[in-house]
Amino acid sequence: MLKPGCSEHDEASLHYRGWRVVGVCFVMAVFGWGFGFYGHAVFLAELQKQHGWSAALVAGATTVNYLMSALLVAFVGDAMHRFGPRRLVLAGVVLMGAPILALPLIHTPWQLYAAYLVMSGGWAALGLGAITNILGLWFSRKRGLAISLALNGASCGGILVSPSLVYLIAWKGFSFAAMVAVGAMVVILVPLVLAWLGPGPVSATALSTTDAPPRPMGGWTKGKALRSAAFWSVAAPFALAIASQVGFLVHQIAFLEPLMGRKTAGLAVAVTSTMAVLGRVTVGLFIDRLDQRIAAAVSMASQALALMVMAQTGNVAALFVCCAVYGLSVGNLITYPALIIQREFEPLAFGMLIALVTAIAQSASGFGPTILGFVKDMTGGYHAPLFVCAALNVAAAAIILVRPRSSSVSGVC
Repeated sequence: MLKPGCSEHDEASLHYRGWRVVGVCFVMAVFGWGFGFYGHAVFLAELQKQHGWSAALVAGATTVNYLMSALLVAFVGDAMHRFGPRRLVLAGVVLMGAPILALPLIHTPWQLYAAYLVMSGGWAALGLGAITNILGLWFSRKRGLAISLALNGASCGGILVSPSLVYLIAWKGFSFAAMVAVGAMVVILVPLVLAWLGPGPVSATALSTTDAPPRPMGGWTKGKALRSAAFWSVAAPFALAIASQVGFLVHQIAFLEPLMGRKTAGLAVAVTSTMAVLGRVTVGLFIDRLDQRIAAAVSMASQALALMVMAQTGNVAALFVCCAVYGLSVGNLITYPALIIQREFEPLAFGMLIALVTAIAQSASGFGPTILGFVKDMTGGYHAPLFVCAALNVAAAAIILVRPRSSSVSGVC
């Protein structure tokens, strides 16, 4: 029962049904990032151990996964329009879960690449593009807060899913770990999707009929965005920073295991993810009062510093501190693009622009694991790959501070 004076469409009300959808998106992010992002570090280390495959070969499959998912993200809005958010997310559960169950059974590289291609559909349907579009159906004024809260699930995925996979593999093996993890996703996420996820109030006007003309976006189109210096001042630095971040996190366990052991390395991943939640919550309390570009640059620079120290030390305590410092910015780097776009660009263009930034960042990030794998294979260790990641972060920090003269459509070239 709603309180007097509260509307079922009042985003500021705790009784607003959209906040339940935020909860669903939070759980989507837990499993989406837990498997499709942090989980790749576990898969890479385990597949190398089982088959003796090179880091570059396994990381190459991760690159294929990210590149395909980046392509699919561009069609997430169309799929949601045609099939609805509920069917889209349920399809994502299947496309994410089935390949993970198959990974312990594969024997050849082509099977690995085939599994990762299928998994890319699950990552697209459970990741940032899908979550942003779903919350866009429910929120307008509180959209930034809703997205920030939902994306805390991404960091929780690193805290819960990756360490659980590591411990389950050590206890009962890869097949058992995959079955338990995928089973948990089905048992937890599917009932929430069926109960709470449906078309929101915004969809009544935004997605009413397939014949309806497209809504105006303040003059922005994908083509104009791609020709805009203002757009690239956001897209380029986050593409570099997220490529560095994905590359490091996919290789994190493989890098740390020889220095501290598999279980302790899993704990270090959990520390990284825990600090990501703490960092996002802390920054979220006052980010609206900060210059978000400067805040992003500080985050990128702090990650570069942590990576350079990790490359120089084998001390376990120092490595844990560096993982904690690095983790403080992990969550914020995937949140900042939405906050900057919401502040600097027309509100009606938000959905299209953030989807385009996401697709570009995911395309670039797909090369991160492979580049690090090749550098590691060429140099015989992770010293050089960590410096490559740090260099990408430094470049991103410099670019994000280059401010466009205008973020309005009138400034489009």
